Amino acid sequence: MTKILIAEDDQDIRELIVLTLQFNGFEVRSANDGARAWEMVQQEPFDLIILDVRMPRMTGYEVCRRLRDSDTLRDTPVVFLSAKGQEQEIQEGFDAGGNHYILKPFAPEALARTIHEVLAEAASN
Repeated sequence: MTKILIAEDDQDIRELIVLTLQFNGFEVRSANDGARAWEMVQQEPFDLIILDVRMPRMTGYEVCRRLRDSDTLRDTPVVFLSAKGQEQEIQEGFDAGGNHYILKPFAPEALARTIHEVLAEAASN
């Protein structure tokens, strides 16, 4: 089963994402901030990581940069999730190494579709 980590500090949004992804057949773990997400990825492998951009203790951008600097984690697909939709914010996500950027609010079915697309793209590389 495909295992996904979601790092989101807003509990309601985090729970919506977890339920959406579980409904779509994914195994899901969650973290409420970037530092916790970073700890978790060092302890167990994930097939994909969804990161909120603005979180306490460590931003999603920081987590992604650390992933890309890691020999063992650099190829893990990263999807950013943010209410910050300015071009500069989106570009910063891609510059940090993100594979995709989803804007809040989002439709749950669109989130699941994007996750499937990113996973398929990663599998073909």
